[in-house]
Order: sequence, then C-alpha cells, then structure tokens
Amino acid sequence: MTTTAVSKRRIDMPAVLAWFVVAMVVVGLFSRIFQPDLGVMDIPRLAICLAILAIAGVRYELGFMRNWVGDLILGLVTAISAWLLVTTVSNHQGDAALGFWALTAATWAASWLFVERLAIWKTRSPLSTRIINLAIPALFGISILVLWEIIVTGAGVPKVLLPAPSEIGVRLATSVPILWADFQQTFMKAVLAGYAIGCGSAFVAAILVDRVPFLRRGLLPVGNLVSALPIIGVAPIMVMWFGFDWPSKAAVVVIMTFFPMLVNTVAGLAASDAMQRDLMRTYASNYWQTLFKLRLPMAMPFIFNALKINSTLALIGAIVAEFFGTPIVGMGFRISTEVGRMNVDMVWAEIAVAALAGSLFYGIIALIERAVTFWHPSVRG
Repeated sequence: MTTTAVSKRRIDMPAVLAWFVVAMVVVGLFSRIFQPDLGVMDIPRLAICLAILAIAGVRYELGFMRNWVGDLILGLVTAISAWLLVTTVSNHQGDAALGFWALTAATWAASWLFVERLAIWKTRSPLSTRIINLAIPALFGISILVLWEIIVTGAGVPKVLLPAPSEIGVRLATSVPILWADFQQTFMKAVLAGYAIGCGSAFVAAILVDRVPFLRRGLLPVGNLVSALPIIGVAPIMVMWFGFDWPSKAAVVVIMTFFPMLVNTVAGLAASDAMQRDLMRTYASNYWQTLFKLRLPMAMPFIFNALKINSTLALIGAIVAEFFGTPIVGMGFRISTEVGRMNVDMVWAEIAVAALAGSLFYGIIALIERAVTFWHPSVRG
C-alpha cells in the first residue's frame, strides 16, 4: 500500500463517536444501573432520553439531518442526558454500577461529537464566528465539570479527598465576603504591586543591559541566580525583612517576575536585524530614536510573552509566600488554615477564585497585546 493510499484512509472521528454512543447506550440499558439492582423501568426518563441520544448520535453516520439543526438537537439531547445523569446519581451516591458508567460514557462521547461538529460550522458573520470560538472552550469546561460531578458522586468519593463541583459552588456562594477579603489582600495588593515593580524594574534593567555591554556579562548571571532561588527559602526571609503584611508577598513576586521579563526583553531588543538598524543609521537616528522607533516595537511580542508568563507566576508566588506568615486574611493563609480543618471545599473555592483571577489577568494582557502588536503576523493571521 502506497503512502498516498494510507494518507487517504483517515479516521472519521465523528462516525467513531456516533457508533460509540450507540454501543455505550446499549450496554447501559441492558446492564445494572445502580447497586442494589435497579432496572431501567425504575428510571424511565433516563432510559428514554439516552435512547434518543443514541438515535441523535447515529444519525450523523446515516446522513440524516447532517446540518446545524441536527447538531443543535444533538447538543440539546446531550445536555438533557447529562442533567438527568447528575440528578439521578445524586439519589444513589456511591451506588453506580456498570450500566451507569456506560451511560455516562455515552453522554460524554455525545458531547465530544457535538463540539466536533460545532468546530466545523462555517458562518459569514464575524460575530457568529467569535461566539462559536468562545462556545467551544466553554462547552469543554462545562463537560469537565459535569463529568467531575458524576464520577465523584457515583463512585462515592469522600468529600475530604475530592468534593463535587456542586459542593464547591455552594461554598463559593456562601463565603463571598471571606473570599473577597482574601482576594483583595492577595491579588489587589501583593500580586499587582509586585507584578508592576518586578516587570517595570526588569524592563529598565534590560535597557541598561542593552545600552551598557559589560552589564550583559555581569547582570544576566546574577538575574539567573536570583530566579533559581527556592521560593520556600526566600519567602520567610522577605517576611523578616518587610513584615507580615502584603509588602513581603510583593517582594517575593518581584523576585519571581524579574528574570523572565529581563531575559525576554533583552532577547526582544536583539530581534531587529542588521539591515533594519543600518536603515535607521542612514536616517541619522541616534540610539534612543532607534530604540523607540524600531527596537522596542520589534521587542513587543517578547515583552508581552514575559508579561503573560509573569501573570501566573505572580499569583503563585504571592499565595505560596502567605504560607510563611501573613495577617489572618489572604488566599494562601485561607488554604493552609482550611486544609488543617479538613474544609476541603473551602480550599477548592479559594483555588477556583485564584484560577479565575489568574485567567482574567492573563486574558486582559492578551487583549492588550493584540491591540499593541496588531502588525505582527501572528495577530494578523
């Protein structure tokens, strides 16, 4: 068989998913659903919905309603099936049997098939395209949460090991004042202050390194040494130097964000080629004119790369630093305290807030990057 023939035999993933849905529904409907034995007749809504799900899944392979209407029907039936699985298993915690897990696998494969179909939709409206591009990761995240809820509840996982998303959501809703105070202490004070100081000082140091050649040999190795310092060793020292409040956490953030910004900025300033610099010299441009009109614009992708990396490092550094001394407020303090009390749902609530804050921070920087580096091929593409 030739290479050309092999390349033409590609796996039709939607078809595979469609038939997998059918197979899992058949296994689920003819197997024990829960322990003790509960037949399909005890949960008729679930059986009927999953039978419809099998029909909706296989219709792709049969060529029936292979359009956006059929895809929306598949998504709706999948959502209803997932809701029925969650509500049904909540009354049988820890009693899930083979049939239930087969039905769960069928629902998961149907959601995968729906996202697979959604990804190939073609629209002429830029707004519709943007909505689809946002809907795909959102649906993927929701499916992960639903699968997490089903597995934890159906398998009877103890709360102290892994709470269900519903329990974490309840804790988030009932602990808003505490979470907001911790967010203000950790993110609004320590993270933002340390991020601004660390990135700003590293940017200035990069200009000096570029301007004064001998600093490249002296400062960069020192910066590399500082970046290699273990945070669990630096954090207690910063607490001794700057006290228990947020300035000591901001100092840790400065140490963590300095070197990535320094290295990326120095590399970005060297991104312009010799022909471009020679052209600036033919225009009688001095160092600062060349820096601001050529080299800094060319370095912007590198600089924003460092800013995005540091947006996550800053939050991690501030939270870890709070483990070694802080007032009775802050994300790190709350995590370490609630772990000792076995309030794992509160720990996950803090993790959720930190993840959301870090993602939004990263997203804001990415949006600014698109506005500043609109000329770059990666943005234009």
